[in-house]
Amino acid sequence: MDRVQLVLLGLPILLFCSDVVTLFAPLPPAAPEPDKALHAFQPGDASAADASAHVEPQVDGPGSGTTVDLKFCASFSYRGTAMTMKRVLETSFPGIHVVLENYPPPFPKRALGKAVPLLQFGAMATLMAGDQIFPRFGMVPPPWYYSLRANRFGTMASIWLFGNFAHSFLQSSGAFEVYCNGQLVFSKLSEQRFPSELELQELIGNRIPDSPILENLEKDLVLDDADSDDAMRD
Repeated sequence: MDRVQLVLLGLPILLFCSDVVTLFAPLPPAAPEPDKALHAFQPGDASAADASAHVEPQVDGPGSGTTVDLKFCASFSYRGTAMTMKRVLETSFPGIHVVLENYPPPFPKRALGKAVPLLQFGAMATLMAGDQIFPRFGMVPPPWYYSLRANRFGTMASIWLFGNFAHSFLQSSGAFEVYCNGQLVFSKLSEQRFPSELELQELIGNRIPDSPILENLEKDLVLDDADSDDAMRD
């Protein structure tokens, strides 16, 4: 029984320590960029043909030099919407660089989310070995302990389910933030909604000079105004 207690108490402590180390550990250094200098190859060198075959062609278009960062809440499964917006932007603005990133929750929520597994395993350990844990601290097991232990498996299942729900909620940010060249152009945290495809195209097109999307939108507005004037005359 002593070994079981050590396992039940040592496992959550180990998980908590690993979470704390991960939480406060510095970010890993950025990967060094590959050398962009052109390498000289001797004529007839087989490696020159292999290297030229692996060179990706650069796409020139109205979006060249523009970077869009889509920072979304990965725990809420917003990745599908982010991938759709990425394809729309890359199709509308050839040459644009769209980066998908996770938008983490605030630090207090992250810290509480790290403590949830510890509370889960601590509650299960108390439920399994409370008869030996309470006397170690000079305490008498309270009445609620015996009532919970009477339905041990149901209580453990409830602790596990509610703990996972709380952990998922605390690790979510509910964000879908769009940045164009470092400037925020749309925020779901402020608008409380997702941007539409046309709205996102217009927001990004406003920051790209000579964008064909803006020209098409202006033509559509002119045609709509002309149709409304004809309707008024009729």
